[in-house]
Amino acid sequence: MFYLKSSQALQALENALRKHLPESLKVYGTVFHINQGNPFKLKTLVDKWPDFNTVVIRPQEEDMTDDLDHYNNTYLIYSKNPKQCQEFLGSSEVINWKQHLQIQSSQSDLGNVIESLGAANLSKVKHKQCFLYMRSQTAKKLTPSLVDAKNLVSSDEPTPLNHQLFKLASLDVTHAALVDSIWYFGGNKKSQKFIERCIFTFPSFCIMGPEGTPVSWALMDHTGELRMGGTLPRYRRCGLIEHVAAQQIQTVEKLSFPIYAHVDKANFTVQRKVTKLGYIPLLPCTWNQWNCVPP
Repeated sequence: MFYLKSSQALQALENALRKHLPESLKVYGTVFHINQGNPFKLKTLVDKWPDFNTVVIRPQEEDMTDDLDHYNNTYLIYSKNPKQCQEFLGSSEVINWKQHLQIQSSQSDLGNVIESLGAANLSKVKHKQCFLYMRSQTAKKLTPSLVDAKNLVSSDEPTPLNHQLFKLASLDVTHAALVDSIWYFGGNKKSQKFIERCIFTFPSFCIMGPEGTPVSWALMDHTGELRMGGTLPRYRRCGLIEHVAAQQIQTVEKLSFPIYAHVDKANFTVQRKVTKLGYIPLLPCTWNQWNCVPP
């Protein structure tokens, strides 16, 4: 096992992961932000160096003190050969299988290994799979072969915003409870703490409603993915999330951040919206999250 610390090694890893997009996307996006200052203070592990097979990004051990906090105890994994990474992922120095944890990856092929290691550690494993999208401008820059000019849908301008009722703004950490209240993966104090950290660390935007509180918003997580977007039920079907997303895209594109997101397979409305905003699907590559609960 090798712990990559130097800026030279981490930049070399980013360059290597770029060659394996989109399968490496979750880890590539994370390493990109590590190389931009590592705002989440993450740790980068590889099985070999420089000719690695498997990369694991995780928090530092001293930051994983809550055994029940799977929002913090998150591992991002990419493997060139998922069938040959079980020994590495099974090491207690790489993954602490005694904790409540979650694993995220753009590779569904890792499922067999994770299920096997979960069973060996008597953990219950729950898998969630979603469609994975990349902004077309990001794809053109990082991996042009993904973009089919014939089928690419140009992004549309959102419908005009009623500026007398709604105002674009930035989220504040005091808005975390509101964001958490309708987040599919949230609804508890640990998820709210994670959202607070995301708002504090990365650019996030919202639309303030007539009451002076957010009614629609979008965030970035520790992997650089645009997620946790939502709109209060009474303000849905007004096109507000499109304005929030457009503002966020414009901001992070100026920072040269890779832009990607996931959408639930059953959420046809948001699938249409991300296509309208200029995202392309990365099938057969998918967004995957495994929640592991020890005995």
